[in-house]
Amino acid sequence: MKKLRLPEYMLMGVIFLWNIFPAQLSAEEPLKPLKIEVPPVIDGDLSDAVWQQTPNVTDFKTFMPDYGKDASEKTIAYMAYDNENLYFAYRCFETEPDKIKTSISSRDNILQDDWVCINLDSFNDQQSLTAFYINPMGIQADSRFSAGKEDFSIDLVWYSAGKLTPSGYDVEIQIPLKSLRYSNSEPVQMSIFFERYISRKIEHSSNPEMDPAKGDALLLQMKPMVYSGLKHYTLFELLPAITYSHKLKIDRGDLVKDESKPDFSLTAKYGITSDLIVDGTVNPDFSQVESDAGQVDENLRYALYYSEKRPFFLEGNEHFIIAATQASELDPITSIVHTRTIINPIADVKLTGKLSDNLTIASIYAADELPDDMNDLYGKYAHVPIMRLKYALTKDSYVGGIYAGTEMKNHFNRVAGLDEMYRLGDGSMIESHALFSQSKYYGSSDEMWGHALGLSYWKVTRDLDYNLTLKDLSEDFSAEMGYVSRPGIFSVTGIARPKFYPGSGFISRINTEAFTAWTMDKPSEMWETFNHISVQGYMFGSLTLKIKYSYSTEVFLGEKFETGGFYILAGGLFRKDLYASILYRRIKSIYYSDDPYQGRGNKVQGILRYQPTDKLTSELSFLYTDFYRQSDGAEIFSYPIFREKLTYQMNKYLFLRGIVEYNNFRKSLLTDILLSFTYIPGTVIHMGYGSFYEKISWDETNERYNPSSQFLETERGLFVKMSYLWRM
Repeated sequence: MKKLRLPEYMLMGVIFLWNIFPAQLSAEEPLKPLKIEVPPVIDGDLSDAVWQQTPNVTDFKTFMPDYGKDASEKTIAYMAYDNENLYFAYRCFETEPDKIKTSISSRDNILQDDWVCINLDSFNDQQSLTAFYINPMGIQADSRFSAGKEDFSIDLVWYSAGKLTPSGYDVEIQIPLKSLRYSNSEPVQMSIFFERYISRKIEHSSNPEMDPAKGDALLLQMKPMVYSGLKHYTLFELLPAITYSHKLKIDRGDLVKDESKPDFSLTAKYGITSDLIVDGTVNPDFSQVESDAGQVDENLRYALYYSEKRPFFLEGNEHFIIAATQASELDPITSIVHTRTIINPIADVKLTGKLSDNLTIASIYAADELPDDMNDLYGKYAHVPIMRLKYALTKDSYVGGIYAGTEMKNHFNRVAGLDEMYRLGDGSMIESHALFSQSKYYGSSDEMWGHALGLSYWKVTRDLDYNLTLKDLSEDFSAEMGYVSRPGIFSVTGIARPKFYPGSGFISRINTEAFTAWTMDKPSEMWETFNHISVQGYMFGSLTLKIKYSYSTEVFLGEKFETGGFYILAGGLFRKDLYASILYRRIKSIYYSDDPYQGRGNKVQGILRYQPTDKLTSELSFLYTDFYRQSDGAEIFSYPIFREKLTYQMNKYLFLRGIVEYNNFRKSLLTDILLSFTYIPGTVIHMGYGSFYEKISWDETNERYNPSSQFLETERGLFVKMSYLWRM
């Protein structure tokens, strides 16, 4: 094992040496929702007798674009419950109802609309919350927020409806207790944060009012809520799924059958208590309904990152966030647990929830079947054990431990360590982690040991945010279950974000930013730097403009290159049916190869989203990157990708979607059609058809594929998937 250098000793000497002092939770009088016998009909009509009797909150105050202003439109939020559900309702007044931005769209696709949100900390422990978003048509989105980061990948079972009215819009929400994890106690204490967003004004308002001194520390600013006589369920769910797939692939110029088979999977969920859940699945179908959007895959230093979309892995995924990671755009650690690395699992089991009031567990075991050509060297399966424990301290502070491993024949990789977040003051937070890896690779008798140390301090207020982060990763640190872009560095980064509030109708807010980073590349012992300044304005209510200039260098294979430049980002909601944004970057860059050289390039990324009716949405996106060699100005490559997604949402359950994506660099064309019915998450029917074309032709004489000006279909697929969520 390599000897640690001085910066590594310094980090290990300061990490985790922070005194923990108890703090008292707010003694604010809790909300007490009304317990009811007759539930409301969830139809968006607030004429039910329930809503005339329940407690309500109003007096919403803004926190975006500025704090503490009276909301421009009046909002009333109501709350009730019975033995099986929590109920909420919103009455949203609007002085210009014809400008309400809404749509009948698929789930999780409403954040460009007007919406309201129930942010619910179901344990009232200030560690995490679940957010339930609803647009004026009652369409849903949901997310989990933990460790300062929000994850929209979850899909919970809950019900909502919305209705436009002459004075604005109303929504109703029903959240089954079986969809929540909550304390196994009496009474049950939760906390809540009511939120409303008006898209044409980029206005966020809330009750309770957010404190500017606490910045965006949302978990510290929720209102306590008490439920008496709440029923505690022993949850049991079964999710059988049947999938039929038929795939063709090209062989000597003709499409031939590659695969045609039905498949059956079974997933079960059992609630040991109302706050501790075990999941298991056999022969899981982890196919994705929509293919990943194309990314530029030429001249990369690091592998591309694709987010997890498979339902089994999503519940409890927020617990795997490690403190002091993703601290800046240069942070080498995106995640220590990235379940997308589990490619072909045949059986999995997962345990998530509370072991005690303060102790949370999230664990996974997966048996991942390896490709046939790897069996002789690595065995038939990769075994993936993951264990995460978090102990809640005062406020939203915690200390945690993690283990993530990959075990194969002749090969293993194991990562273990500790992390912590500690709230120093209202708007300030210290985060740290100390992670250690042990690896053994096929063909080597030696074990490789590595470490990753991180320390980060944040201060977030109304007028100024700033951060200082230290990172140290040894050259041999490896996390195969995660996503680590660059080991072998020591870095110091700092950022300051002064914010200004002109208060005019033209510019409502100005964000400025100054960032600096100094990084030592350990293999070469050379230093590189990254510095930028930027200014961003929020204009005309719904438009933004950001300009950034950077000066930076990067070390690659022992050489230092320039990588700075500028970019400009502009966009927003121009009308309620039209959103557009464009990003342009012109930077110096590196050609990554065994013989790297200096270059320059441009990047353009644009989105145009047009919604001519509440049910029809067209989204056109464009991505372009090029690279020119600096020495002679020669163009090395240009890489454009065009993507059009057209969605017709027949009702809140059923949609038809078509995707066409053309990659001009690869000379390929992808087409994808999907008819999807989702009653609730888990109870679905999907029917999809897709093809892939390339500009090639088969040369019979030489028995090879040659470039062509015509498209040749090289892949075709058809699938049908049906599943039913059975809950008792």
